[in-house]
Amino acid sequence: MSEEASPTHTICPYCGVGCGVELDTESGLDLTGWHDNPVNDGSLCIKGMSADEIVEHEDRLTQPLVKGDDGEFHETSWETALSRVVTEIEDIVETHGPNAMAFFASSQLTNEVNYLYQKIARQLGTNNVDNCARLCHSSTVAALNQAVGRGAMTNSMDDLQEADVYWIQGANPAESHPVAFNNYFKQAASDGTFVIQIDPHENKTTRDADLHIANEPGTDIPLLNAVLKTILEEGWYDEAFIEERTDGFDELREHLATVDREAAAAEAGVDLDDLETAAERYATADRAAIFTGMGMSQHRCGTDNVQNLINLALATGNFGEPGTGVNPLRGQNNVQGNSDVGGLPGVFPGYQSVDDPEARDHLADVWGFEPPAEPGLTHVEVAHSGGDQIHGAFVLGENPVMSEPNNDEIVAGFERMDFVVAQDVFMTETAELADVILPAASWAESYGTVTNTDRRVQLMRPIETVYENTRRDFEIINEIGDRLFDEHWSYDGPEDAFEELREAAPIYRGLTYDRIDPDGLRWPCYDEDDDGLEYLYEDSFATPSGRGQFRGVGHTPPAEEPSEEYPFILTTARIEQQFNTGAMSTRSDLLNRVAPENFVDIHPDDAEELGIEDGDDVRLRSPRGEIELTAQVTDATQPGVLWTTFHYSDAPVNKLTNDALDPVSKIPEYKAASASAGEVAVEPVETTMVAEAEDD
Repeated sequence: MSEEASPTHTICPYCGVGCGVELDTESGLDLTGWHDNPVNDGSLCIKGMSADEIVEHEDRLTQPLVKGDDGEFHETSWETALSRVVTEIEDIVETHGPNAMAFFASSQLTNEVNYLYQKIARQLGTNNVDNCARLCHSSTVAALNQAVGRGAMTNSMDDLQEADVYWIQGANPAESHPVAFNNYFKQAASDGTFVIQIDPHENKTTRDADLHIANEPGTDIPLLNAVLKTILEEGWYDEAFIEERTDGFDELREHLATVDREAAAAEAGVDLDDLETAAERYATADRAAIFTGMGMSQHRCGTDNVQNLINLALATGNFGEPGTGVNPLRGQNNVQGNSDVGGLPGVFPGYQSVDDPEARDHLADVWGFEPPAEPGLTHVEVAHSGGDQIHGAFVLGENPVMSEPNNDEIVAGFERMDFVVAQDVFMTETAELADVILPAASWAESYGTVTNTDRRVQLMRPIETVYENTRRDFEIINEIGDRLFDEHWSYDGPEDAFEELREAAPIYRGLTYDRIDPDGLRWPCYDEDDDGLEYLYEDSFATPSGRGQFRGVGHTPPAEEPSEEYPFILTTARIEQQFNTGAMSTRSDLLNRVAPENFVDIHPDDAEELGIEDGDDVRLRSPRGEIELTAQVTDATQPGVLWTTFHYSDAPVNKLTNDALDPVSKIPEYKAASASAGEVAVEPVETTMVAEAEDD
């Protein structure tokens, strides 16, 4: 790289904490923590410290590519590649209609890129645009939207320091969000906050928990019903809050009357005494905060799981104050922002419903065209519709072949499509299936805003040099929009697009680049005199009635459960040293040194029965596929429960996972898939397991 003005202050490309990083380009590229950033005060996790390794990595795509008749990729010019993309999109829309195109938005890219990207889909006439929130927290968003009005953290990491109790269920922040855990969670714990963790698998978060309850995977609803019934029977609920600010409590009480606490605890595989202790600690605290993650959301009953956490907070009055609320911990650096700006098939920017005539009228005024009213297809539905309803896909910085369940079916769906374009930094497993590949600039070269897990909108600033013949994502998407819509499309740069986003999305209206720089501001922020909100719902909820909504829920078992043929449960989750599908993190020498390969945790009792020793190669098999990986014999997992990660392309666990969907949020049931295990070197696999996870 050439010498440039430095340092450059920007945002880490990994998890949703939104840590600030400092890039010095005077001699090569040097990355350190940004010490004045209010999110991390200069702290970085091992992934953040290694993020510079991908910027000039030898695997980077450097030229536009087209797939020839020989099935191989060949270099081409930007003009040829962009012309092909635009022509193919236009032909598909003309031949099959706009709903034959699908758009995969990227939670690794800025709000401005995703805003223009979803607008292209809507201007073509389709709502077939979705992002990876579908695969991690769409059920959380659905439950929060229905019950309290907004699908985001109710509180901020700053005010959550005031909680007396942390209730962490289905999340492992020590590994998934390590800077937030070290700077906030551990600090609160050392100051006296009582930490309750509910998770089938022991992990790094468990070490700092005062009470760890290891339930059977997929039993969160009976567990919480036992807790809620205990609170009602003991009179620990907040009667005044319930009366003044909620609806549906009588219906919840009636539902809980049918719950047998002892039976519910037994179904969850936990001690009722532990549930009573947790209930008392949470309900009698002055202020208590709930944290939730993919261990709750990635179920076919994920929306119900999160609703029961909301029931817990509503029943005890733990909303609308510092140190309270229900707080989903988001996985990617801009998965919150991608959803905020309309990267979802059922909502426009600012979470305005696509079937709301007033929202469509408002956007018609801003955009100059009325967007479509029919909700689009979700990620998994798109792949399953390949070659049928869906004839073309534009994949923007995502890797669905690695991230979506039932891998073989996803690959087949993409192969059935007439045309696929992938825009990315590396040759991913999805890009290999594309007809055209557009080489994008890296995170360090990006300019625009991102929104972190507690709704803070921050500015990413780019280093000046763009790697070889790549282009910034904003420039590529803006050029495609200009070619598709000509005089109806014109943006001078990211800030220009952000100004239009402010008009389109009321929750962002008070934000400007000048106001965001340097510390960021949280939404909702309705005008330029508004400093945003650290915590939501102080006076009322954002539901149509202004009141929080109780809803009793019953247990829904996983679509696949242990059987004689498949007697195990397989749990999937993240580890601290790798990230998502590994497209970035597995290209880091540092991360590969500390976490070079995938593994599966197996309890000593099960290992002994199967004749497996620590370090053996084993095969996991399901009705959908099989993978081979290394056994790690440990009592961190429970007997009958296996635990693995989803970061490694040479052992992709999504070959095993089930694509059953939550009926409300359409999130796949990653946490319950039948599979089998055995020692590869000794015999073919005869025994079996199922998949389920709680600690992501």
